[in-house]
Amino acid sequence: MISRRTFLELTAWAATVASGRIEVNVTRQGPLVRPRVRNRGRAPVRVNDVVVFEEALSLPADTALYGEGFQMLTQTAGTLAAPLNLSQYTDAGHYRIPTGGDAHAYYGLLTLTPPGGDTHVFAFTSCGRFSGRFEITGSTVRAIIDGEGLMLAPGASWPLEELFVARGADRSALLAEVAARLARHHQPASNHPPPPTGWCSWYCFGPNVTSQQILDNLDVIARSMPALKYVQIDDGYQRAMGDWLETGQAFGGSVRRVLREIKQRGFEPAIWVAPFVAEAQSTVFQEHPDWFIKDADGGPLRSDLVTFGGWRRGPWYAIDGTHPGAQAHLERVFRTMRQEWGCTYFKLDATFWGAMHGGHFHDAGATRIEAYRRGMQAVRRGAGDAFLLGCNHPIWPSAGVIDGSRSSNDIKRTWDRIASTARQNLCRNWQNGRLWWNDPDAVVLAGDLTDAECQFHATAIYAAGGMVLSGDDLTTIPAVRAAMLQHLLPPTGVAATFADADLRVGYIALPSATMICVFNWDDVPSQTDVRVGSAARLVTDFWTGEVIPHDGARLTLTLSARSARLLKVSA
Repeated sequence: MISRRTFLELTAWAATVASGRIEVNVTRQGPLVRPRVRNRGRAPVRVNDVVVFEEALSLPADTALYGEGFQMLTQTAGTLAAPLNLSQYTDAGHYRIPTGGDAHAYYGLLTLTPPGGDTHVFAFTSCGRFSGRFEITGSTVRAIIDGEGLMLAPGASWPLEELFVARGADRSALLAEVAARLARHHQPASNHPPPPTGWCSWYCFGPNVTSQQILDNLDVIARSMPALKYVQIDDGYQRAMGDWLETGQAFGGSVRRVLREIKQRGFEPAIWVAPFVAEAQSTVFQEHPDWFIKDADGGPLRSDLVTFGGWRRGPWYAIDGTHPGAQAHLERVFRTMRQEWGCTYFKLDATFWGAMHGGHFHDAGATRIEAYRRGMQAVRRGAGDAFLLGCNHPIWPSAGVIDGSRSSNDIKRTWDRIASTARQNLCRNWQNGRLWWNDPDAVVLAGDLTDAECQFHATAIYAAGGMVLSGDDLTTIPAVRAAMLQHLLPPTGVAATFADADLRVGYIALPSATMICVFNWDDVPSQTDVRVGSAARLVTDFWTGEVIPHDGARLTLTLSARSARLLKVSA
């Protein structure tokens, strides 16, 4: 046990605020580190960055690295010497989230795996009040809690977030431990097994979606694809960002009528909402500016002054989840949609803005993590038993307040985006079914993708083990692609496990068979060896049913460029 050890008191600026002495008390039991910060002085002190753990590293430059981001669009892979952003929408560059220095920041989770060596895992296993991040400077990794400049009174102390530090040969087992600790602190909200299936309007109709397009696709689903349970109206139905109960003229009909028709046909009505954002022209912003996060002068903070301003009809303003009026508003909106509109599934987008930095909250003692979680709790009170999907959300702060978690960037019908979203999703397989159901974003099988690229995409969705929502216009999808979609239903709920960061061969243990996902990410053909168990095992191609001959415990597959195989191995 480490007792009463101070790693670092404050940032340089905060240390000059008062003569009081800040002490970080840390206890360690096995892999768990539990820090507490205390003000031993006689004057209040503003707490910014507190380093609660540091460790010297002796790892080679080619050590494989993986780090999570504050918001779900940021992930980092690559190596210790050359970190690689898995998305262009980074915390530092796109969302302009400040840190205490120039080091690359990893939020919530950092893993380091040297070639042939044990994996080192550093993870915050709670996120109830503070955000925790990791930074590597030289040969030292530090775990840092962001105190957000909150005032710590003389003699007062705060418990900080729990930290998990361990190493071992089985990376998957270590990540399962991280998930178990997170779930212990933030009980998963989901009471919705199995993973949801459905259809989403965004990737075929975008913000110009009409009521007739929804109903036309509902006809196809009812006739040919009844396993697509949730029919989701995405962005474009509303009058303005923030006015979620008012239908825009462009939708060409009543949202409630369309949702009622979905229910009458035997399916579940689902809808897109961005609960924390509003545009300046919205009724909610015009009538209740006091419900929004404030700037230094006490007025509503325009988001583009501190972060990304929004992708449509911005710059946005962000709802303050600590304001009683805002909480009542959120609860009322979702209660109306659940009880009067009949919605049983909500795609909650742009929820990052509920944890927006750089502003001031109605509750001056609240962190942005608490503001977000209080707002989400108000959403839950209104939505009741409906399924809540987090999208563009602060990922660690969402533990325990959502049922599903988008695990990748938006999908597009291009090879680059098919490959990049697949990698993002598969890196988060360890979360699926433990914290929430992962949402690998919509399946898009219509368009100009080659057959091989479509099979790669579908195999990656299967390997993710989570939700399956179609994003195609089902009135025009080719029959062969529709058949591939049907093969993904129902989802297994079990994500593939990969031996290393190459993500070339993944295994899924199902009750009646072992599924093997084999990926060729390259632009040239490749050969891959896979383990099938024994010569007595029957190996078939999942997509075609073809029996694949083999004469031993291993099988060598030749894959064309940008392709994947999904094998079923049974006795």
